[in-house]
Amino acid sequence: MNISKLLEKSKIKPVPLFIPEPEPDNTVILDLSVTNNELTDIRIEESSVLDRYIKDKMKTPNALYAFGGYMEDRAVYHRSPLFKSEDGKTRSIHLGIDLWTAANTLIRLPVDGMVHSFSDNDSYGDYGPTLIMKHEIDGTSFYTLYGHLSRSSLRSLKPGLSMKSGDVLAQIGNSHENGDWPPHLHFQVITRIGKATGDFPGVCYKDEAGIYGKICPSPSVFFRKMAMQ
Repeated sequence: MNISKLLEKSKIKPVPLFIPEPEPDNTVILDLSVTNNELTDIRIEESSVLDRYIKDKMKTPNALYAFGGYMEDRAVYHRSPLFKSEDGKTRSIHLGIDLWTAANTLIRLPVDGMVHSFSDNDSYGDYGPTLIMKHEIDGTSFYTLYGHLSRSSLRSLKPGLSMKSGDVLAQIGNSHENGDWPPHLHFQVITRIGKATGDFPGVCYKDEAGIYGKICPSPSVFFRKMAMQ
């Protein structure tokens, strides 16, 4: 499914998830991939080290956000057994975009939708509070997932609740409630969700990247002002 073409055909312009909108003047592109030599000699899997690294990158003038990660191969997931299989493999391919910014930052719904499901996935290294929205445009359905939210974001939700583009959807959680990560939003597009509720893989094994790349296409259409990787 080509989400960009679907939106363009219906003349729908997504509302920015954050205000001010992420753009090159206020956003740093963050590389957490295994090919980033800056990460070779630091323990990126430790939350405090990752937090310090991100904050250092955001010390540039006017930086409000750090951004990136779609289909990035990351070593950071070695920190949690959540991402490991019984035969020792580790899921490492990131299927969404991460937007790192201050805790409690408000998140807005980019296009009309309804609450599909939500859950507090509170295992170490997991999403923490997670919300999945369902969208239908011209008879075609797709989903957006919002991970690492505040717990208060889930309190007034119920499945089937309709919301309009631009509505305040949630807010970013802190490290004590978001799965022990520096504050950020994990944003992911899903075209086929199956029976999943309140959760969906945000990281896959390398040999699954081709399959999940089709199920979870690039969310770049929702960040038009950013140059995507």
